[in-house]
Amino acid sequence: MATVTLVGSFNVDHVWRCEQLPAAGATIAGRYDTGPGGKGFNQAVAAARAGAQVRFLCALGDDAGGALARGLAQAEGIDLRVQLGDEPTGTAGIYVDAMGRNSIVIGAGANGLLASEFIAVQGEAVQTAKVLLVQLESPAETVLASLKLARENGVLTVLNPAPANAHTYAELLDQADLLTPNETEFSALLARHVGERVEPDDVAALDGQRLHALCREVHPKGTVVITLGATGVFVSHADDQHRGDGKAFYRHPAESVTAVDTTGAGDAFNGALVASLAHAPQAAFAEHVRYANRYAALSTERAGAALAMPSQADVLARFGE
Repeated sequence: MATVTLVGSFNVDHVWRCEQLPAAGATIAGRYDTGPGGKGFNQAVAAARAGAQVRFLCALGDDAGGALARGLAQAEGIDLRVQLGDEPTGTAGIYVDAMGRNSIVIGAGANGLLASEFIAVQGEAVQTAKVLLVQLESPAETVLASLKLARENGVLTVLNPAPANAHTYAELLDQADLLTPNETEFSALLARHVGERVEPDDVAALDGQRLHALCREVHPKGTVVITLGATGVFVSHADDQHRGDGKAFYRHPAESVTAVDTTGAGDAFNGALVASLAHAPQAAFAEHVRYANRYAALSTERAGAALAMPSQADVLARFGE
């Protein structure tokens, strides 16, 4: 079984479902639920359910949230490597409206203390993986150390630059073979690294050649995969590495689904993408994108984040080969 290593966050999600997202100063009624989340853990569960052997490096508190993470990782067959700290396990407050849209507030807790030294101690988990996937709910220096260690050992590196307000800098982006922002995150990267102002809602409408050119400015040496929700996915390769696609850029349409909750859809895409890449590294990149797109679409038909991730069998049953 192909091995994927993730370095990232675990949160206990507190979710309110309501007719519309609350405005400033408003008090509205909603239905409450709680469960596991965090971009790192969501992606780890997605990768595991998509068929990969997963190692997950994270920081947890010595509390009920930490115990929840351990129990769920064991149930999913995830090899959990934990840095135990004095801070409580991370939390997230999530509001989901009747159309499945969401807004999220994160309390980093132990996630904010995940250290580069811990990554070095767990180096074997990074060095022997087929693919490394990281996000930015952990300290940037720890993410960078993980990417560098993977790169030094010939591991394919994937950076999901999320959330959009997380700090990024050129060296961090340079260490990623693949960059996987959504439209909001891509807009933030453009503003920060290119000085170009494009509103998130306008990204999908850009002409393909123009969007490809902007991707090349953000990430000149690697592949950029922009997830665009109901619009689908845009892929931009560096000119000298089309990864079997035969073309520098293209769009892949969204699958037709009835979305209930888009929370974690980007995480579903990322987890499925790296699982597919690890399983069949010689396949054309478009095949990996096609699978990840289907996987993410199916995840939106279920409420929740980590526990809403479909299995590989679910995807095959819904969409076929």
